[in-house]
Amino acid sequence: MTTLDSKRVVVTGLAAITPIGNTLAEYWQGLMSGQNGIGTITLFDASHHDCRIAGEVKGFNPEAFMDRKDAKRMDRFAQFAVSASQQAIADSGLVINDLNAPDIGVIIGTGIGGLKVLEDQQEIYLTRGPDRCSPFMIPMMIANMAAGLTAIHTGAKGPNSCTVTACAAGSNAIGDAFRLVQRGYAKAMICGGTEAAVTPLSVAGFAACRALTSRNDDPAHASRPFDRDRDGFVLGEGVGVLILEELEQAQARRARIYAEIVGYGLTCDAYHMTAPVPGGAGAARAIELCLKDAGLTPDQVSYINAHGTSTGANDPTETAAIKKALGNNAYQVAVSSTKSMTGHLLGGSGGIEAVATAMAVANDRVPPTINLDNPDPECDLDYVPHTSRAQTVEVALSNSFGFGGHNVTLAFRKYH
Repeated sequence: MTTLDSKRVVVTGLAAITPIGNTLAEYWQGLMSGQNGIGTITLFDASHHDCRIAGEVKGFNPEAFMDRKDAKRMDRFAQFAVSASQQAIADSGLVINDLNAPDIGVIIGTGIGGLKVLEDQQEIYLTRGPDRCSPFMIPMMIANMAAGLTAIHTGAKGPNSCTVTACAAGSNAIGDAFRLVQRGYAKAMICGGTEAAVTPLSVAGFAACRALTSRNDDPAHASRPFDRDRDGFVLGEGVGVLILEELEQAQARRARIYAEIVGYGLTCDAYHMTAPVPGGAGAARAIELCLKDAGLTPDQVSYINAHGTSTGANDPTETAAIKKALGNNAYQVAVSSTKSMTGHLLGGSGGIEAVATAMAVANDRVPPTINLDNPDPECDLDYVPHTSRAQTVEVALSNSFGFGGHNVTLAFRKYH
């Protein structure tokens, strides 16, 4: 298919299950009010861990979206995905039936997959023997099951895949889904990122590589992107899902359109297992490629939802990348990190942050970066400190960068 044959792709449905709300309305209100979603870990006894705080999803009931038997046969990351996908479909008004099911696909990314199930089954193996391991261990654990189970529960029979690119996985899933609709391989895609990695082994592992904060006595202020007093990220969990549709189909069914997705850039640093390349060259190229793909210029960008992890390495590197890609226009763009409120959802972060970005375009409001009390001198852009802002958002970008050097930028534009 040539560029001339490319379809326009719009966002018609959104859903999020996050540390600051389990519906789209709750999540958006939480972002607008600068709500903190970080607290002491309750999902397990973390008293002996160096990091004892996280952004947990509160009050989540998977049985609102599936029967009890199905819920028991899913890891939490898959429960999140299936539940949010059903919310997003309902939000879009899209009806999946025997006629259109082959034209509707699913791509759900995750960085970790079913780690809780793996940890539990390892304990059973060691204490009770191999014969006591669950026959559902493998299908509950494997990363692709969020996408597979979402298809089973929604009836979507089109392209189905799973991106596993660490903290870029959710954004890669959305970008890949965008391409499939743009090029005519699907008429609609259910896409996003999910994660449920607040587990003993995960917290221990991230702490061991010195990625996590140790601000256990002050969880409300622990996630502080671009602040000079940041000391690591806060692990979060949850899911964000978008419904992407071919414009003609959305128009034909008179769907509400939140935004148009217009660009996708992805690169690799090819530098280090966990650290970004100094100066942010790889991230800058992802932004530049995304703008080129969208046919946009740096002066057209209104807002950037930053990766903004609250780590020593990411925040100044991302700042440098934005300046490298946008030039002097970088100082005219609102940039914020919603991880200041939700924590870092790893593979789920690109999902909930794309939802936030599309909502910013639809509502002409920019989420804040909370806890930005003492800006790092190396981080000198407009990070929308403390309070959300009303402003016209014509074009917005969402950045996601993952361990292994994965860099992804998505571009959303107001639909005209």
